[in-house]
Amino acid sequence: MILSLLLLAVLLVLLVQWRAGVREAEAEAAYPPSGQFVDVDGTRIHLKVEGTGPDLVLIHGASGSLRDFTFDLMDRLKGRYRIIAVDRPGLGRSERPKGYGGAWNNAAEPPALQARLLEAAAREVGLTNPIILGHSYGGAVALAWALEHPDETAGLVLLAAASNPWPGSLGLLYNVNASRPGGALVVPMITAFSPRSAIEQTVRSIFVPQDVPDGYIAHFGPELTLRRTTMRANAQQVNSLRPYVVEMKERYPGLNLPVEILHGTEDTIVPLAIHSEPLSRQIPGAVLTRMEGIGHTPHHADPQAVVHAIDRVAARAGLR
Repeated sequence: MILSLLLLAVLLVLLVQWRAGVREAEAEAAYPPSGQFVDVDGTRIHLKVEGTGPDLVLIHGASGSLRDFTFDLMDRLKGRYRIIAVDRPGLGRSERPKGYGGAWNNAAEPPALQARLLEAAAREVGLTNPIILGHSYGGAVALAWALEHPDETAGLVLLAAASNPWPGSLGLLYNVNASRPGGALVVPMITAFSPRSAIEQTVRSIFVPQDVPDGYIAHFGPELTLRRTTMRANAQQVNSLRPYVVEMKERYPGLNLPVEILHGTEDTIVPLAIHSEPLSRQIPGAVLTRMEGIGHTPHHADPQAVVHAIDRVAARAGLR
């Protein structure tokens, strides 16, 4: 009896892993790399370079990739800026650095390490005195970038940025997926069997109270986020973020560069009152734009407001 149960368990594990592998292969075939790869000390970082003008780096949020920016925002900017959109380590098409990743490894890359990897990759394509834009979790990486390279960063544009410590936990799913047993056993089941309807509903929940733009889901490819390695990286990075922003916030007053902060008043994922309102007081001269009625995706809800914020940073930095 025990032997039969063990055999059944092994067969179930093999079935889950097989099905997960099939779905990952389908997702990667449907959404091939759209940019180029740069090697940083053995870690492949995927980035996309377009346009001419002052350098502008775009850093996506949790569960995202640079495809979030190529849907609309990059086209609005590439006539006036040289845009370097990056996939954060472990997400999109970028690899995780040595020491991170693996089914039973729950180590998470700190924002500062991610910033160093992305900065080194961008330097390989000629990065010079950039404006750094970060959305959501990418805002924490953008802030870490400026703290790591204060004299080589022209300015910051922060969209619904995770920047300050929050009360409570992030919820059961993040805790489970970020753990060793969850990463090894639960994540593959999510990859293998998540229905399309649940995937689309998750995307819609990120845009609330706005609607998802027509064609966005097909362009973005949420199935890429469901890959096992990506789900583990995302959960581990997000679940470990709070202690890093606790440390980072003590250093914000030392930032001396143009900073524009845009945040929706209806954002329930990264609340305005917890993050951007304190941040606007912590960074000298930072300008906060409260976007009335907008949720967690200001660059989709009002992309021109984001373009204007970038232009204001460029002007204050003397780039225009």
